[in-house]
Amino acid sequence: MLEKLKDIEKRFEQLSQQMADPGVVSDRERYTQLAREFSELEEIVKKIREYEKVLEHLKESRTILQEATDEDLKELALEELSDLEQKQEQIEKEIQRLLVPPDPNDNKNTIVEIRAGSGGDEAGIFAGDLYKMYLKYCERNRWKVELLSLSGAEKGGYKEIIFSIKGKGAYGRLKYESGVHRVQRVPETESQGRIHTSAASVAVLPEAEDVEVRIDPNDLRIDVFRASGHGGQHVNTTDSAVRIVHLPTGLTVSCQDEKSQLKNKAKAMKVLKARLYDLELRKQQEQLSSQRRGMIRSGDRSEKIRTYNYPQGRVTDHRINLTLYRLEEIMQGDLDMIIDALRIAEQAERLNESQALTSNE
Repeated sequence: MLEKLKDIEKRFEQLSQQMADPGVVSDRERYTQLAREFSELEEIVKKIREYEKVLEHLKESRTILQEATDEDLKELALEELSDLEQKQEQIEKEIQRLLVPPDPNDNKNTIVEIRAGSGGDEAGIFAGDLYKMYLKYCERNRWKVELLSLSGAEKGGYKEIIFSIKGKGAYGRLKYESGVHRVQRVPETESQGRIHTSAASVAVLPEAEDVEVRIDPNDLRIDVFRASGHGGQHVNTTDSAVRIVHLPTGLTVSCQDEKSQLKNKAKAMKVLKARLYDLELRKQQEQLSSQRRGMIRSGDRSEKIRTYNYPQGRVTDHRINLTLYRLEEIMQGDLDMIIDALRIAEQAERLNESQALTSNE
């Protein structure tokens, strides 16, 4: 373990030197990559240096204990030794946790897509409720939200909502939201007070950078058409709406919320890049063995991940069997109580995998 820690510390020093090189500073792409890796290693290097100091003090205390003739001094050294051994054990656990490879996408901005599923008008209304929940969560974290596409439905609901979120750790926190969200409640349209079950799907995509996704213009078919408002009203007289089809994959993105055709095209391209990047990530995940693909981060968007039961005021996350009777707070954007539990569960899973791999090497 010490040898591995020394290698990490050595790499951290190399990165520090490289980032100070004027030639690297002038290369924006290279500098950004190095700065990202430097940031990822910074926390564990601080912990490694703290660990090294503890080991040094342990060595000194053991030497004093062996060589001292004064009983009081021996007793002090023994007390210090006990404290230091406890600290050593604690730091080793923290280092093991930090040694679990982080998801390189965690600090990226993200694109969230919400679509109404089964349940008719109520599904569209629930999709809108989820959107409001995420907006409130973004406000709590001071993340910037930009609406990319909105498709209205009857009864004030939505068929589809696509928006981007900019802010540190946005994808790392929200990636656990991908999947089918189910709601159980009495709809406003239900005259007999019967509980109705409906669903909406959520897809959380890491926003792709230009260096990560390169699209051949020849692979695109771009159509322009006249935009229309929700329900068909407010029809534009100019061809400002844009539809982009990625021919190799068949992925289609439409955007009509801006009056400018150029702005709609830019938004549609942002969504397309995120979808292509996510498609590649999902292919890589499929190549992993089933033993190393946990449910928490499977990314299966057809999987029912959570139920919101209004009559009981209950929210249940089915991946970790977590049930909270705090539905109102959660719908007001207090999602950390769920996300933190999912992060801990994933971290434990990844730590177990890491330890299993190390023991097999």
